[in-house]
Amino acid sequence: MHVLKAIEQRKSIRAFLDKPVSEEQINTLLDAARYAPSGVNTQPWSVVVVSGESKTNLQTKIERAFRSGDKGKRDYQYYPIEWKEPYKTRRKECGLLMYSTLDIKREDKERQMDQWAANYRAFDAPVMLLFFMDSGMQSGSFMDCGMFIQSVMLGALDLGLSTCPQAALADYQHIIKPELDFGHDKILLCGMALGYEDTEALVNSYRTPREEVGSFTEYFR
Repeated sequence: MHVLKAIEQRKSIRAFLDKPVSEEQINTLLDAARYAPSGVNTQPWSVVVVSGESKTNLQTKIERAFRSGDKGKRDYQYYPIEWKEPYKTRRKECGLLMYSTLDIKREDKERQMDQWAANYRAFDAPVMLLFFMDSGMQSGSFMDCGMFIQSVMLGALDLGLSTCPQAALADYQHIIKPELDFGHDKILLCGMALGYEDTEALVNSYRTPREEVGSFTEYFR
């Protein structure tokens, strides 16, 4: 697949087929993504691949915590404390687009909770990827890891796989780290669902809009 086409076609998938992803496929994907750039070649990323019984046990604990009212706490501040325009409107439109596609009414709190809880099962994808970096690294490494994560998502398309990057999984780093006995000295950046798209699932039928190039680009000649 051409790179430009892959960038355009990538989207967040929230329903997957019950079809396994092999360790060979995952290694092929990560083997390509490791060529992502990083400042002075620090390569600050660490990846944990969770599947099978380990995934079932982990997601059960996270979902139970979520439904009990435990909102978790990330290792870092992802979103702004105070939302301003145009980001406030974009955030609202994003949520409304998904709920309107699924015909989930504003007052239907139970269905809203069920839909959000699917985040913590990595949308029932066969594989959950977790991305970490050492806690001693600074802001530049967040950019490096972001480029690595994007490389993973684009590479997945070339292998016929689909993904959904999930900051929501980082909310429960206090469950994930002890459960896996990994990352106690690291920042959990995000998770990612990895598998084969269920093309018949309604939740996969919409795409969030993007701004035109002219709205965010300035040329100085």
